[in-house]
Amino acid sequence: MKIKILKDLKSGESGKISKIDGGHGMVNRLAALDIRLGSAIKKLSAGVMGGPVTIEVNRTQIAIGFGMAKRIFVEIEDSGK
Repeated sequence: MKIKILKDLKSGESGKISKIDGGHGMVNRLAALDIRLGSAIKKLSAGVMGGPVTIEVNRTQIAIGFGMAKRIFVEIEDSGK
């Protein structure tokens, strides 16, 4: 297993949220969007120069800010098995 920051994932890459490095406000805001520890997440695209990051969680597409994407850590399964 490999841990990556959400902003560093390539488009189409997916995994499971392993850590959210933020305060209660940010964690609660993300939880309201169904983005929480253990959720399956897929990066769809990212804006240029720190723009929004589009993700898919539970078959729902959501755009979050680049700042939030820098604080979400995703566990990626190794494809070389």
